[in-house]
Amino acid sequence: MANFTRRAIKDTFLRLLNSRPLNQITVKDIVEGCGINRNSFYYHFEDLPALVEEIVGEQVQALIQKHPTVSSVEECFDVIIELVMENKRAIYHIYNSMSRDVFERYLMDICQYIADSYVKAEFAGKSLSGEDLQTLIRFHKCECFGAVIDWLNGGMKDDIADYFRRVCTLQKSWVDALGR
Repeated sequence: MANFTRRAIKDTFLRLLNSRPLNQITVKDIVEGCGINRNSFYYHFEDLPALVEEIVGEQVQALIQKHPTVSSVEECFDVIIELVMENKRAIYHIYNSMSRDVFERYLMDICQYIADSYVKAEFAGKSLSGEDLQTLIRFHKCECFGAVIDWLNGGMKDDIADYFRRVCTLQKSWVDALGR
């Protein structure tokens, strides 16, 4: 029963967060949507920021489990897009709230994971120093993180998937040009 209530709280909160900003959601809204009392909410969560933290953390962990390896730059970007697009409005509302740091921390974690997975797979068996490997991981992590933050700051108006596809196309043409 406790897991059912906890899940109902999270689902109700996400539904509300996809329709309005975080600062317009109260514990009262959530418990009324779930059909539970306030004490039940506080039994499961200390407060709304704790709820946000758990939901974002679960989303990131689920994505990591779904993508145990990342084998291309395109796939790196696809994983990030998947994270953001699943609950686009909710993420936008979290990003524009007092809980922005939670989102940014977990976004950086997922960017680190996919960059690490991709670069290690791409350069496995090739002679590359540990320092160079870490430099490439950091570059790709920051590239992904920065693009998503820039997109959020722009109001999520552009097609981020199209943007990432274009970046991949340009990177391939640069590599091809250098290889000649």
